[in-house]
Amino acid sequence: MPRQGEPAGRTLNAGRRDADRCAMTTAHDTTPLVAAPETAVSDVTSLLPSRDAVLGRIAEQRAAGGTATLMVIGLLRRDDGWPTAQSTLAQVTALLASSLRGDDFLGKSGPGEFAVVLGGPVAAAETAAARLVAAVPTLGIPGLTAAAGIAPLADTDAPEVLRRALLSLTAARRVGAGTVIRYREPQ
Repeated sequence: MPRQGEPAGRTLNAGRRDADRCAMTTAHDTTPLVAAPETAVSDVTSLLPSRDAVLGRIAEQRAAGGTATLMVIGLLRRDDGWPTAQSTLAQVTALLASSLRGDDFLGKSGPGEFAVVLGGPVAAAETAAARLVAAVPTLGIPGLTAAAGIAPLADTDAPEVLRRALLSLTAARRVGAGTVIRYREPQ
C-alpha cells in the first residue's frame, strides 16, 4: 500500500549480506498498477489466448453470422513426457501463427492443443487442418506429430462447438498422426 502522497506502484527490496558487511536497497516503481483489459486473457505457456478467449471468439463469430469452423490441433508425442516443453510449444505456436490468414483466430484449448477459428466452409477447414498437421513433423522435433478435429460453428453454443471439435480430436488422435476428423451429427 503506498504511503499518503506516494503514487500507486510496487516496492521492490533487494539485499546482500557478506561476512562482515550488509547492504539493503529499496526501489519504488512508480508505474501505476493497471488492470489488464478483458481481451488480454492468455495462456502463460504459449502467450496465446486461453480457452475462455477461444469460447468468446466462437460466440462472436456465431453472432456475426457467416460460415466458420473451429479446428483443434492436438500434439502427439512418442515419448509421453509431460508436460510438453515450452520450447516445443513455442515452435508449434510460431508455425501455426505463420501458416494462418490474418482474420483467423489462434488460441489454446488445453495442454498441447491449439484452437483455430477459421472463416469459411468446413471443406476449406479440412484442407487447412490437413496442411497444418502435416507441417508439425517438419519442425524436426523427434517424435512430435499432430492430429486435428474440426466442427462447424452452426446451430449451437460455443461450449458445445468446442466439445464437438475436442471429441473429433480425440478420435483423430486414436487413429494416429496426420489424421483430421470432422464432427458429424449422428443420423
